[in-house]
Amino acid sequence: MTATDPAMTALAHSWSALSLLHGRIESRVERALQSHHRLSAREYSLLDVLSRQHDGEGGHLQMRQVADSVVLSQSATTRLVTRLEDRGLLSRYLCPTDRRGIYTDVTDDGLRLLEEARPTHNTALREALDQAAAEPALAPLVQAVQQLQDSTRPA
Repeated sequence: MTATDPAMTALAHSWSALSLLHGRIESRVERALQSHHRLSAREYSLLDVLSRQHDGEGGHLQMRQVADSVVLSQSATTRLVTRLEDRGLLSRYLCPTDRRGIYTDVTDDGLRLLEEARPTHNTALREALDQAAAEPALAPLVQAVQQLQDSTRPA
């Protein structure tokens, strides 16, 4: 295999297109959420993930699971949780069955902000995907996202 191997060059171009699509989406969503709700895309993602917790078996996420869900390191996730807790959007408490565990819940203010921000997030996401679909290099990736969405819809 050489540096100019056509298979590796194609793989690099594909990765570059995926990275470009991700960057454009994240940038558009970030701008929309910041300007309308003073919320970053990561903060929105964290609120969204934590809002899906429930009181049933396995319903609360450990910090490691939260970090994986928002694609951040555990330390960055902890800092993000602290920032949102300082804004009154999250609260932490000790796990009732394991005093070593700390859970994080979305407060009523956090849920309200999340619900206000959700249409902004979804509109910015849709606009970014629609714009990318018009570009030949990105259109197949947008189609793949659409197929993933279609496959996860309840029947």
